[in-house]
Amino acid sequence: MIHLVHLFKSPYLQHKREKASELHTDDHKSSIFEMGLATQEAINQFKALMDQVDEPLRRTFKNVHQGYTVETLERFLKAREGNVSKAHKMLVDCLQWRLQNGIDDILAKPIIPANFYRGVRDSQLIGLSGYTREGLPVFAIGAGLSTFDKASIHYYLQSHIQINEYRDRVILRGATKRNGRYIGKCVKVLDMSGLKLSALNQIKLLTTISTVDDLNYPEKTITYYIVNVPYIFSACWKVVKPLLQERTKLKVRVLQGGGRDELLKIMDYSSLPHFCRRDGSGSGSGSGSGSGPGYSSDDCYSLDHPFHQELYSYMKQLAGINEPTVPAKQGSIHVEVPHEGEELHRTLESELMKLRTRKSLSGSLEKVKISD
Repeated sequence: MIHLVHLFKSPYLQHKREKASELHTDDHKSSIFEMGLATQEAINQFKALMDQVDEPLRRTFKNVHQGYTVETLERFLKAREGNVSKAHKMLVDCLQWRLQNGIDDILAKPIIPANFYRGVRDSQLIGLSGYTREGLPVFAIGAGLSTFDKASIHYYLQSHIQINEYRDRVILRGATKRNGRYIGKCVKVLDMSGLKLSALNQIKLLTTISTVDDLNYPEKTITYYIVNVPYIFSACWKVVKPLLQERTKLKVRVLQGGGRDELLKIMDYSSLPHFCRRDGSGSGSGSGSGSGPGYSSDDCYSLDHPFHQELYSYMKQLAGINEPTVPAKQGSIHVEVPHEGEELHRTLESELMKLRTRKSLSGSLEKVKISD
């Protein structure tokens, strides 16, 4: 559901930015984006601007680019349609956000105790199921079955950012080293099984997480594969799709059923998310070969899955927690979120009102309320 919010989000905020840019002709002059790729001139301009930032921003920038400065600048340029001044502002705002919220140290702050963290994992369904044949990490998202009802919004946001940081600092770095070439993006497979309109009651949390991703982790996903689509998603998608930018629409692929046959074109069976293994021939209980980065058919959402075990052990090691002997439960980390999330919240309320007028959905939507 979080990633459905991502798809809702782009057109409205981008439209607002475009309207504002019409008033500033200088911004148009710095928009030098060709065929979706940043020109060398744009990169040089961007690098020159970043060379002027203060030392604290430079330090946190190292955790963002991980030694791949140009590729990182290209991501932020792409997120701002090649406009150098806007991309620079976006990146500086991101670095300031990291400093203000202690993001560089967030992996040293595991959510404890483990049984409480298990509840977070059981209600915020995400996991790494394996890698594509090109070496891109495959993240599985339980968009329909995530309930977000075991902890406060702050814990879910903390956990989401920790997974983002672990992906960028550990998973993608490892993939780059294994493949001998830069890998800075992932593939996401969104399972819409169990999606109900009541999930929209969590819209405040979903827009918060979406805003953090859009502003601070742009262009990290190359393709969103959407599987096990129920009618309610189809209805929402028909409303949303015409509003999206072409670049965004090109990233989204809605597959039939569990998407097994289509996904097997880009990854081995051992890397398929567990919820995709029911389609076609073959047993859903099969496992990988036991070698390489692919995982077995175990539920990749579970805290017991190798990905989450490695992530949790990594965080405990950074925190200096060697033995999980009933540690005191720490408070969640409060992360400030820019106001764009509030704007999206209001926009989605408006879209829900439009959906309520549709006869086929009117009865189901009457009881849906947007909660804070």
